[in-house]
Amino acid sequence: MSTLAVALHHLRKDTRIEWRSKDATNAMLFFALLVAVIFSFAFDPSADESRRIVGGIVWIAFLFASTIAVNQTWTRELRNGVLDALRITPAPLTSILVGKALGNFAFVCLIQLLVWPVFVVFYNLRVLGSITQLVGVLLLGTWALVMNGTFFTALSMRTRNREVMLPLLLFPIAIPALLAMVEATTAVLTGDASPFMWIKILAGYDIVFTTIGVLLFETVLQAE
Repeated sequence: MSTLAVALHHLRKDTRIEWRSKDATNAMLFFALLVAVIFSFAFDPSADESRRIVGGIVWIAFLFASTIAVNQTWTRELRNGVLDALRITPAPLTSILVGKALGNFAFVCLIQLLVWPVFVVFYNLRVLGSITQLVGVLLLGTWALVMNGTFFTALSMRTRNREVMLPLLLFPIAIPALLAMVEATTAVLTGDASPFMWIKILAGYDIVFTTIGVLLFETVLQAE
C-alpha cells in the first residue's frame, strides 16, 4: 500500500474511534470554552481592545486544546500491543505519523469552528482584515501545533511521565510559530498591518518541521 493510502486508513480509524468515544473532543471543547469565558471576564475589553488581545487568547486556547488531542493519539496504540504490531507491518511507518497528524488537525479545526463564534460574542469581535487571510493563519497555525505535537508525543510516549514530557518538548519548539500565529491573527483582526510576513514565517515553519518529523519518525518509532 502507498504512504497516502495507509495514512488515510489511520485517519479513518482514529476518526471512527473518536466519533464513538468523543474523549478528546469533549475535553478540547471544554478547555477552549473555559479559556474564552475566563479571559472575557478578566479583561472585559472594548471592541478595539479585543482585536488587539484576542489573538493571543485564541492561540492559548488552541495550543492547550491541541495538546489534549495529540496526547490521546498514541495512548490508544499503547493498549494491547497495537503499537508493536504497527512497527512490524510492511507499510511505511511515516504514513502513521501523517495519518494521525491529519486526524488531530481535523479534530482541532472542528473545535475552532465551534469555539470561534464564542470569541466573536464574548469579545465583540469584528474582523477588519481579510477573512481569507484569517482562515489561512488558523490552518497553518493549527498544522504547526498538531504536526509537532504528534511527533513529540511519539518521541515521549515510552517515558514514565509522558503527559509532562510533551509540554516540555513541544512548547519551547512552538514559540516561533506561536509568535507568528499571534502577530498574524492580530494583524488580520485589527487591519492595521499586513500579515504576509508572519504568514510566510508560519508557512516556512510548517514546511521545515513537517519535513523533520517525517524524516525522523521511523527512527523514533523503532527506538526502544
